[in-house]
Amino acid sequence: MAVPGRSRGRALALHGPGGLHGYLVVTSRSRPTHTQHFLLATLVRLTAAALSVAVAHRRQQEDALELHRLRQERATLQQRLISLVVEVGYQRAVHEALAEVAAAGGGEEAITGALHALTGFPVLVEDRFGRLRSWTGPGRPDPYPEPDPARHEEMLQGVARTGGPVRIKDRLISLVHPRGEVLGVLALVDPRGEADEYTVFALEHAATSLALELSHLRHLAGVELRLRRELVDDLLAGTDEASAYARSEAFGHDLHRIQYVVVVQWRSQVSDDAFARTVDRAASAVGMPSLVTRRSDHVVLVAEGRPHDHALYDKLARDTGEPDGTIGVSARCDTPDGIPGRYQEALRALEVRRRSRRRYGTTFFDDLGLYRILGPGNEYRELEAFVQEWLGQLVDYDGRHRTALVETLSRYFDCGGNYAETAESLAIHRSTLRYRLQRIREISSHDLTNVEERLNLQVATRVWKIMLGGPG
Repeated sequence: MAVPGRSRGRALALHGPGGLHGYLVVTSRSRPTHTQHFLLATLVRLTAAALSVAVAHRRQQEDALELHRLRQERATLQQRLISLVVEVGYQRAVHEALAEVAAAGGGEEAITGALHALTGFPVLVEDRFGRLRSWTGPGRPDPYPEPDPARHEEMLQGVARTGGPVRIKDRLISLVHPRGEVLGVLALVDPRGEADEYTVFALEHAATSLALELSHLRHLAGVELRLRRELVDDLLAGTDEASAYARSEAFGHDLHRIQYVVVVQWRSQVSDDAFARTVDRAASAVGMPSLVTRRSDHVVLVAEGRPHDHALYDKLARDTGEPDGTIGVSARCDTPDGIPGRYQEALRALEVRRRSRRRYGTTFFDDLGLYRILGPGNEYRELEAFVQEWLGQLVDYDGRHRTALVETLSRYFDCGGNYAETAESLAIHRSTLRYRLQRIREISSHDLTNVEERLNLQVATRVWKIMLGGPG
């Protein structure tokens, strides 16, 4: 029974398949009738059912969104996993390929071959100065272009500042620089820009392998150069022949052959190990097998066989980019004990060239003529050698036949080439003098009408007469 002026309320629980969904509060000023109570109960059931459907629908939507999110995450993770598997597989292939090359003792060609097989791009290696060392793959330029030293140095500095592979025109370039010292350049030829991150990875690892290889080769070259230098130093100072033969044979140099001592001086180059290696490479390139050492201001070679007149100078001028070099070459040397004297001859030839009007080029001691016995530091044996070269055949002939051809030649020069005065001083007829001069030409093979040969012959007769105890 309702109380006047006041309302009565009742909270009805709303239950559904998912449990309790809430409460429905119904208020009335009077107690509901049986019919009203039935209607309220029906309303509660319908409301609970509607709420259950709404809650279920909302949860279904939330579950669907969560499932979609999880599926997206799974697809992303699967894609990342596939990428990682591919990347790890490619990295493993790169490592295995380069490790196999290293294990097999493969050198530069093997490394570039492996990189070409991994990437499909042509691979090239240039030295520190931009000259081609090797090329693997198609499209090699022939001839390979000569580098511009200034531009090449600028390129090296630019790649070094970047710190990784750099694209320059149609090439992807990586420096080969163990411990910060640039030994060369490893590059892929990629004119269409198709190189991806896998290609860059392979290039970087190949550059690391090549750096180890070139560093090792440089170390071996340094050791060999030092041992060669010690041998040449001993030869220049004078050493035991048996030891010299054995040591030179270990380097593949045949000291039993005729040797020449060659001295190289370049105004624009410091005479250090790098320049010594440059000279050594140039000598090999022009077919001049040599043992090499260096002094404070020049490089010395002991070379097999007579060097070509200008080949070494021309090659060094191209390699250094400067023509300001002078080369002196000794006379031939038949045995190792003659090398110290031949070294002095090469120095003499170098000095004469440096003091001439044409300071740069190659001078042979054999071509110096009178200059061989001029200047400080000459020894008695050099005078003897000069006289022997120009008068030796005549002296031998006089000794065998008891003639006086050398004396006749000496008087002829003393009289200024005057036939009458010469014949009178020798107390012979002019026809006899003509006969003797003709025999001198035939025996010595020298031309008395040639100005230079005439001068050398005249000096030789003076040395023979005054310093070597000749007649008169």
